[in-house]
Amino acid sequence: MGRCRQAKRSPLKHKALHNPGESLQYEMQELLEDQVLLPFVVAVMSLTFAVYEWWRFLVSAPPRPFGLTALAIGVCAWAARRFFMQRQRYRNLAQGLEGEKAVGQFLEDLRAEGCRVFHDVVGEGFNVDHVVISPHGIFAIETKTFSKPKRGEVKATVNGDTVLFNGQAPCRDPIVQARAARDWVRDLLHETTGRRFPVRAVVAVPGWFVERSNGPKSDVWVLNPKALPAFVQHEPVVLKDEDVALVSSRLVNHIVQ
Repeated sequence: MGRCRQAKRSPLKHKALHNPGESLQYEMQELLEDQVLLPFVVAVMSLTFAVYEWWRFLVSAPPRPFGLTALAIGVCAWAARRFFMQRQRYRNLAQGLEGEKAVGQFLEDLRAEGCRVFHDVVGEGFNVDHVVISPHGIFAIETKTFSKPKRGEVKATVNGDTVLFNGQAPCRDPIVQARAARDWVRDLLHETTGRRFPVRAVVAVPGWFVERSNGPKSDVWVLNPKALPAFVQHEPVVLKDEDVALVSSRLVNHIVQ
């Protein structure tokens, strides 16, 4: 009995590493709880009051259900508006989550080649979808899961720092986002190791055929995730095994702190 009453703590010393898309899962959960479930609960409660008053009206007492009915109609309209406003956002988050999982699965093949793979590395107000650390270099990967047309070609055209999806530019420039992720990873490693390691920025676009023009080259890779392992493995060896271990340990410390 004494042991059962003692104060207890978790047997785990550190937090677990993140899975692909974990930040998006948290955001989806918050979206459901704050923007969908609350209006739904309020709408159900108002309808319950209205039905109860109508029941009283039909059975015996002379209640006045009109006010509660008007309230229920107004609340239901408010809840429906909130739901439809957030529905597309939730779909976008779910699509992004599936994309990050797909890219993460392709990256898992690199572990057998001695690479270290980290998912959903969180900074202040943002996250880096994937980080690969290998003898061939360090890669900060930004996943962009853009919707495809139901028919016709599905082509991402890369011309220098410009990426067009079936001829259209996305609302947010993935090259800029990938460079920001790269710079953050590079600065984090410099702060924690005292050394400057080169980091490659990568944009992964699941489901799209990537075509490169003969124009200027960019320092950012834009790839279908199926090609990522091959691109990484074809890079020259630039890190020693002890460097891979050092960088990986510093990244793990950041994730679990």
